[in-house]
Amino acid sequence: MTVLNSHLPAVSIIGVGHHLPAQFEDNETLCQHLDVTPDWIIEKTGIERRYIAATEDTAWGYSVAAATQALEMAGITPTQLGMIICCTFSGDYQFPPLSAKVAQQLGAAQAQIFDLQANCSGFVAGLTSASDRMRVDPSVGYALVIGVEMCSRYIDRKDANTAIYLSDGAGAAVLGPALAGEGIQASAFHTDASNYEAVRLRGGGASFANNGRPFEAAVDLMEMNGIATWKQAITHLPPTIRRACAKAEVDVKALDFMVFHQANLRLIEYLVRKMGLSMEKTYTNVAQIGNSGSASLAIALSEAVRGGHIKNGDMVALAGVGAGFNFAASVWRWSLGAAR
Repeated sequence: MTVLNSHLPAVSIIGVGHHLPAQFEDNETLCQHLDVTPDWIIEKTGIERRYIAATEDTAWGYSVAAATQALEMAGITPTQLGMIICCTFSGDYQFPPLSAKVAQQLGAAQAQIFDLQANCSGFVAGLTSASDRMRVDPSVGYALVIGVEMCSRYIDRKDANTAIYLSDGAGAAVLGPALAGEGIQASAFHTDASNYEAVRLRGGGASFANNGRPFEAAVDLMEMNGIATWKQAITHLPPTIRRACAKAEVDVKALDFMVFHQANLRLIEYLVRKMGLSMEKTYTNVAQIGNSGSASLAIALSEAVRGGHIKNGDMVALAGVGAGFNFAASVWRWSLGAAR
């Protein structure tokens, strides 16, 4: 195999972790407030339940819990982190950044911090941002990338367009040095803003500031056009994955495993078929966990690794689609440091 950018240091994921709320909501409970049935939800989405954060839960608390697991697997301490990226659109505050609170709580005093908002593709974008930075500046050492969401805080539980999908949780990955040829091989991104308004949360933004404005459900809660999202995903995500594979000089059908943003089980099934692969080459948890935004791929990756679905040497693709719409994919030669 040709090693791309072989003059740059190799960077790999060396630890993963995740955290979920203590409580979940099944379809039967949710449908007491909706004009749809549990069977209809499963038919359209494959989702059977979704996890909902308790009132006292925080995005930083979930982030630290997931990060602690990932650091333990990686075998490093927070003081060794040179970077922390939190990928989220539902952090505890507008600012300061969630990543600063995480650094404080972990005791990662030397880490550069920033938050990344690319909606549900954020975790893939965060991994690429961290690995790119590490490869040009090895003094960074190790990086922590977290995907975390508190989606339930911004959802009308009577709105079937959002309530049937969205959930809460956090996932994390620690990146560190790897041997030549291991770790990240390539990434690809795409943007199509023709449906910019299809998935949105306007309240709290500068155009819909909260200052002096009463709560308005149509503005202050999440809106989503499921049909537009589906069309965008099936149109642009497969080509984005193929471009990442082409950069990595690997055929899509030669991939050993894929992990998608867990938006909708039916969507994942469609995408896998469209790419000529089988469901045996991917891991899904959306049926039991729901769509946790930027956290969803991170949680699925953590579960897949901990469940033994991904092994060292595997060529693995990660892919997601986020509002806007933006698309992200990356290809990795898997080499979990602790598993060597």
